[in-house]
Amino acid sequence: MRRLACLLALLAGSAGAASANDTTAVLGAGGLIFTRSDTIEMQSEDLFISEEEVRVAYKFRNTGRSDVESIVAFPMPDISGDPYANVALPDYASDNFLDFSVTVDGKAIEPALEQRAFAAEIDVTDLLKAAGVPLLPTGDTINDKVAALDAATKAEWTVRGILLEERFDEDGKEVVNHYPLWRLKSTYWWRMSFAADRQIDVRHVYKPAIGGTVGVTFLQDGKAKGEQFDAYVTKYCLDKGIVGAVERAAAKSPEGYPPMTETWISYILTSGGNWSGSIGKFRLTVDKGDEKNLISFCGTGVRKVGPTTFEIAADDFYPERDLDFLILRPYDPQQ
Repeated sequence: MRRLACLLALLAGSAGAASANDTTAVLGAGGLIFTRSDTIEMQSEDLFISEEEVRVAYKFRNTGRSDVESIVAFPMPDISGDPYANVALPDYASDNFLDFSVTVDGKAIEPALEQRAFAAEIDVTDLLKAAGVPLLPTGDTINDKVAALDAATKAEWTVRGILLEERFDEDGKEVVNHYPLWRLKSTYWWRMSFAADRQIDVRHVYKPAIGGTVGVTFLQDGKAKGEQFDAYVTKYCLDKGIVGAVERAAAKSPEGYPPMTETWISYILTSGGNWSGSIGKFRLTVDKGDEKNLISFCGTGVRKVGPTTFEIAADDFYPERDLDFLILRPYDPQQ
């Protein structure tokens, strides 16, 4: 994307409020990664993004005279253990925490899953498995599993940066808790054959791990300014239209800040460029959800194609930056 444009959509509808001081980190996922090939062309990529679902449909063609065998991978976003961070995963109990699925020419593929855990950039996967501790540091049972470790293991793992030790006083008695600190890297992968001079349809679907916060973080004293605002202008391409709408909402509010919540969606668009040449035809469709929501993102040639949907289409497209979406959701502070 060589030029940046901002999209403002302020229409009619309603939305609910979130609890105060609630901030959730966004986790960026993306598309498929292929091993390098000079003969496999991506003829088209059709990408749909919403808060509920990400869908990607590719059409590939092997332009060579011989079949090409390739490893295809889908890297899941890294998950880090941190008791002070809040990450909203679609499924906390499953290794497939984004509910990822893939089809090739309409047939479902059962990919393999590679998972490795790291603490201080050292692989501790086997250590966790030997102790019966799940690799997902945010799983439903993880705190109970960590609490069940013996004292010597907890002490050693704390030194190695695998666990975080927290001590505090409760009713005159010292309480010691331990929390997971390791980082989990997960990748789905499978082998795929690209037959010579043949088009192949590959599709995958997953649920995004969205982030967000209560309030509008780029305002200070009811005005858009400061480091956060500057960062948002770069990341989401905020312009005068959307800034004016937010500032007017803040001015009408007795509290001096707009009754809105932020939602963040990220998509890693630049990681999979191992095909031959550019993308023949690229289309992005993004759905902001409710008609009253505001949405801002960077792109060229944005068109509104529905009450809540917007589209970017390009030929001979080569991704130069990843995608980041800001959705501002109004709510009634009296409810």
